[in-house]
Amino acid sequence: MSMNWDDLRVFLAVARTESLSGAGRQLKIDPATVGRRIARLEEGLGVSLFAKSPQGYELTRDGGRLLAHAEAAEQAVSLGQDDLSGDGDERLKGVIRIGAPDGCANYVLPRVMARIAEDHPDLEMQIIAQPRLFNMSKREVDLFVSVSPPTSGRLLVQKITDYHLSLAAMRWYLEQHAEIAGLGDLQEHKLVGYVSDLIFDKELDYLEETGASEADYTSNSVSVQLNMIRAGLGLGVVHDFCLPFVPEMIRVLPQELRLKRAFYLVRHADDRKVERLSRFADVFCRRMRDEVDKLEREA
Repeated sequence: MSMNWDDLRVFLAVARTESLSGAGRQLKIDPATVGRRIARLEEGLGVSLFAKSPQGYELTRDGGRLLAHAEAAEQAVSLGQDDLSGDGDERLKGVIRIGAPDGCANYVLPRVMARIAEDHPDLEMQIIAQPRLFNMSKREVDLFVSVSPPTSGRLLVQKITDYHLSLAAMRWYLEQHAEIAGLGDLQEHKLVGYVSDLIFDKELDYLEETGASEADYTSNSVSVQLNMIRAGLGLGVVHDFCLPFVPEMIRVLPQELRLKRAFYLVRHADDRKVERLSRFADVFCRRMRDEVDKLEREA
């Protein structure tokens, strides 16, 4: 049987989403059509590519063997598109999906996207904000921003920039509650932070550096934590790049507690030769550095 790219594209979508409905949403076709396409592919090859389980569609041994060839075909198609679009127009086009932790996604990336869009108006950028790590083998995103460099997997990792975090509270909250002259005074106040068992990266565990063992009000979302502090529930560790968005929120004990972390850009190793993604990564990192620096100076 001769396989065409459309069949392999459907196969890849099911392999990565582990469901017909997920693949259908990704490809914008009906799940029943996805099922028929997979059945036709299996019939033509004379093997079973997926095993249905309570968790979804799992690759069989033959499916795993086909996956490597399908991903190679995907890369070849991408490289071919890059080559054919190299017509002297330096502007980026098409769709690029970026994953990021929600703090970065909410407060930095929209500004970054706006700057990139000025020079590349035909580029469609999608931001996926998730308080977790992304699975590049399933191609959930084209690239993602991480707060620590991954140490496993076939990935390309480059540092984007350092950023800072500070203990912060609303000005009116500080005027109405006990004075804070040192970290020891924090025991008289409520703290806002992450849900401890939902911290997906060790770099997000800030509480130890405040001297507190646990937070009183918690969320897995940076944006929710920021709004908890804004509502006067207590103090919390806040990204400096968030502070310009809440003018009445101010740093507390800035000389005693200011944390430094870093953002990293992560891509699949197979995308090393995809010129469009490499160009985007360069532009993206430059704009990220500019925007983080600008927001921190405004804080």
